[in-house]
Amino acid sequence: MRFSSSPHRAALWLFCSPLAFSVAHAATPHKAHNTTKHLQAKPAAQAKTVPVQTTQTQRSASKYATIKTAQATGAEQIIATGRHSRSEQTVGHLQMQRTLPGINPIKSLQILPGVVFNNADPWGNNEQNSSLVIHGFNQNQLGYTLDEIPLGDQAYGNYNGLSPQRAAISENFASASVATGAGALGTASTSNLGGTLQFTTQDPLHYAGGQLSQTFGSWSTFRTFARIDSGDFGNGNSAYVSWGRQDARAWDFAGHQGGNQVNAKFVHEDTKNKVSVFFDWSNKVEPNEDGIVMPNGEGMYVRPFMYPNTSEAIKYYQNSPEYKNAGLNYRNYYSAAQREDFLMYTKWHHDFSQDLKWDTNIYYHHDMGEGVVAGPISAAGLPTLFSAYFPSQSSSQLSDVFGGSGMATRTTEYWDNRGGIMSTLRYHLGQHHIEVGGWYERNNNTQARRWYAFDATNPTTPYDRQQNALIKQYTNYFYTNTWTTHLQDNWQISRNFSLNAGFKSELVYTNGKLPVAGLPGSLSPSTAITVPGGTIATAKPFLPSFGALWNITKHEQWFANIQENMRSFQAAGYGNATPWGVTSQAAFDDFKKHGKPETSWTYETGFRTNRHVNAGPLTNISGQLEYYHVHFSNRLLAVATTQTLSSIVGSATTLTNVGSVTTDGMDFSFTAQFGRHFSFYNALSYNKSVYNDNYMNGTTMVPTAHKNVAGVPNWTEKFVASTTWGDFNAQFIGDVVGKRYTTFTNDLHANAYAQFSLNAGYDIRGIPHIRSLRVQGNITNLTNEKGWSTLNTNNASGQYTAFPIAPRMYFLTISATF
Repeated sequence: MRFSSSPHRAALWLFCSPLAFSVAHAATPHKAHNTTKHLQAKPAAQAKTVPVQTTQTQRSASKYATIKTAQATGAEQIIATGRHSRSEQTVGHLQMQRTLPGINPIKSLQILPGVVFNNADPWGNNEQNSSLVIHGFNQNQLGYTLDEIPLGDQAYGNYNGLSPQRAAISENFASASVATGAGALGTASTSNLGGTLQFTTQDPLHYAGGQLSQTFGSWSTFRTFARIDSGDFGNGNSAYVSWGRQDARAWDFAGHQGGNQVNAKFVHEDTKNKVSVFFDWSNKVEPNEDGIVMPNGEGMYVRPFMYPNTSEAIKYYQNSPEYKNAGLNYRNYYSAAQREDFLMYTKWHHDFSQDLKWDTNIYYHHDMGEGVVAGPISAAGLPTLFSAYFPSQSSSQLSDVFGGSGMATRTTEYWDNRGGIMSTLRYHLGQHHIEVGGWYERNNNTQARRWYAFDATNPTTPYDRQQNALIKQYTNYFYTNTWTTHLQDNWQISRNFSLNAGFKSELVYTNGKLPVAGLPGSLSPSTAITVPGGTIATAKPFLPSFGALWNITKHEQWFANIQENMRSFQAAGYGNATPWGVTSQAAFDDFKKHGKPETSWTYETGFRTNRHVNAGPLTNISGQLEYYHVHFSNRLLAVATTQTLSSIVGSATTLTNVGSVTTDGMDFSFTAQFGRHFSFYNALSYNKSVYNDNYMNGTTMVPTAHKNVAGVPNWTEKFVASTTWGDFNAQFIGDVVGKRYTTFTNDLHANAYAQFSLNAGYDIRGIPHIRSLRVQGNITNLTNEKGWSTLNTNNASGQYTAFPIAPRMYFLTISATF
């Protein structure tokens, strides 16, 4: 939508709902740190420009003017905007780094209504133990982009993307936005059933400078960030290069999590063009926390690995009654996620005229990943697996085969090469704003399961890439071509009322191959096989969208949106909820003929306000109230055909359509500003997501109809209390998550929890040759709350896996900008 530049029209863009914190220091490395200028939430009538956090659909001269103004003042207003016919909210760079320097930008969105994020570490970086729920949808049913470049569906078993914290260094993020209902039609995603998360990186600054930051903290945390900016070096050119390194001990065992990352960005900008070139290299290793299988592990809270105590582990597996009686909760030696990524893109924005604009993005991503686990060869299911490959070996002989330690090293190895192009044309014709665009991606990915020796005299570690596999159990190749197009029109019917309508076409063709098949008897059950598969198309040529926006007054706004979305099938094999994960070719062929992809219809409407008031200490109030209804159809579930005692083996599954889900909910959030020094933000959310159908597991009916969706809390409450006094600022942050059912039949649940954190910082100025020296302290999980964070829910098996909340931790960051 487009408004005139009059104060009345521009004010309607600057809705601070629901988050409007004042700031008292420079927000980002690319902004000068030589000012103490204080930005408050402005009265709507005084607002002159759109917020800095502007989406790609609103690129215009006013955007660039706003950015330059913000850079000149050296301050940034952190807001969650409401300027579309759908709900979209934004957290800026400043709030990310205040919450915790080095934070995963997804975790920074945790303060927004409707967003429930859990992770095993305080930064939110550990991907295996990570979970995200937005309005009843999990993280693999959402869309993710970085500077409009697709990041895939965030599956831990990497196949079509990478996590945002691997795509860019935390300190280089400019903003993180979430559309909690439905994302923009042009979003480069084929998984966004329930919303879109968009991340933007900072541009280089216009003056030569740099930043050096060092964080120290609990559990031997040592994080370093360094960045050098060239400044403008002629003809509208500027660039930066930066490096980040993190090392922190896992809080319940001796593994160290972290790695190295490099970013570089070049920008050329003139009156008609903006060209951006971005590069990211990331090499990270994250030893994982392990979960407790409940209710078997009642009374347990942590399940630490034994690494690096090899001799202790060997004795434990050979002689320990604890191991023999531990069942599902036996201790592995270690587990880790190893990931190396290269991501590059080139973006070109061109103004043919004031009314005709064009954007084209070309990108390439290469990933080499490995999930590795070391544990006993006698764990349930493994003797059967190994006997298929070494049929003549006894148990003691098998131990010798694997290095004489009684242990083996298992990997799931990933290779991913994907590249694509996006192009969008925007045309302003009278009262119409027409947009047409397309996206093509070619993705070649491989997933392989392999087993390696664990030599007692030369043991493997969580940080090694394995060599010389003893067993190449199975390997899948996938070749995916993705085509999407979209067309939409935003019609400004009157000065205060607009309608938009459009549609998206989504065509995804995946060819799965099986160059290495699992041997007969090596899977669970022994009759299961890995299947060669074939090609399946996920196609829906018409996914419509309709919206309306009414500026009721210069302070209040009403919005509504209706949209249909589709999720393409994941390109993954055995043990996954995909057509290629079934255990007979007949089942694959049947699904190819009769199977349907997951789809959703999202309905959302809401009201926003932003008013300057004169009510004693209260000077500004802004907020948003939203109601949403979602109908989710053709929900796919990998129903296990057997229950095994060890997740290291996995279990054969049947891909089952288990019916539909209905979701109704409300989000209410507001920010109250009390003069120049205090603000209080609060977000209360209610969600009711319900299974509509029972389903069959073999010959057994699973009674899930009218039960709450597992893992989704009905209530959440978030708040941030902020204070600013000159160069000092502090925040008290709260996150309350209600009870979550952990099985589809709702017979088990995890209790509610409340976590709190503190941050405080001070900017020291006037030091020669240093623009600003900032000292910041953070305390996470302030009350040392114990409870369950990420949950691996189960389909009526009477059990689930729960990961513990990280304990209270302390951090100190010293950051100098030059």
